[in-house]
Amino acid sequence: MISFPNAKINLGLNITEKRPDGYHNIETVLYPMPLCDILEINIALDAQFSFDSSGLIMDCYSADNLCVKAYYLMHQHFEVPPVKMWLHKIIPSGAGLGGGSADAAFTLKMLNKIFNLKLEKTTLIELAANLGMDCPFFIENLPALATSRGDMLTPLEFSLNGHTICIAHPDIHISTAEAYAEIIPYEGQISPATLIAFPASSWKEMLENQFEKTLFATHPRLQSIKKTMYDSGAVYSSLTGSGSAVFGIFNSSPNLLSKFEGMFYWEGKLE
Repeated sequence: MISFPNAKINLGLNITEKRPDGYHNIETVLYPMPLCDILEINIALDAQFSFDSSGLIMDCYSADNLCVKAYYLMHQHFEVPPVKMWLHKIIPSGAGLGGGSADAAFTLKMLNKIFNLKLEKTTLIELAANLGMDCPFFIENLPALATSRGDMLTPLEFSLNGHTICIAHPDIHISTAEAYAEIIPYEGQISPATLIAFPASSWKEMLENQFEKTLFATHPRLQSIKKTMYDSGAVYSSLTGSGSAVFGIFNSSPNLLSKFEGMFYWEGKLE
């Protein structure tokens, strides 16, 4: 079986509170993107589990890959037989695009289907929460407001269809620890779910990713990419998540490949 785990972007991101458990409460709108990895899973005829990868180099050992962790989580709970897994990595790691989380969530969904486990979506979401904060989002894979640690999801009736999305990712990896190091949480911010109800042309002045305040200072290249997006006609541009990818929303294709030469660049029209 083959599937195509997709990326996501964050529309606004508020950090509202540091929790007693050391995590942070956030508010952000998650939106799926048609930028995809390729994941293949087949039953292991030799009864030996294996995982192989190609494409972009990943920043972890195979045993730490979220696809592998997702398999062993399912094996632990439902005794699923060994499988052969192959992941072709297209979504860059450490970019805030949720690629690893999508790979894990799609692994759960594929194993559920291959072995006819008949697990409900609620069960898959609970399992996904054990693998990472973004993982539950990719079970439903629909626009949602994410709150608490990012794992509490409220579906949203919202669409960016008709817009072109451009994503640029320089060779910069930002860890979660780095992203949160200088963050000062504060409550009372307007929820991104409220702000996206306004026209996208007004988001520039209202909808912000709080990580930009600190990460742009330490990585000025990211701020430069955002400026290029706006200079090229973006109606809105932002850092996504706590990573180092910057996206722009355009009314038509800007064809920015030459401006972001030497870095990862993706452009697609949402339909």
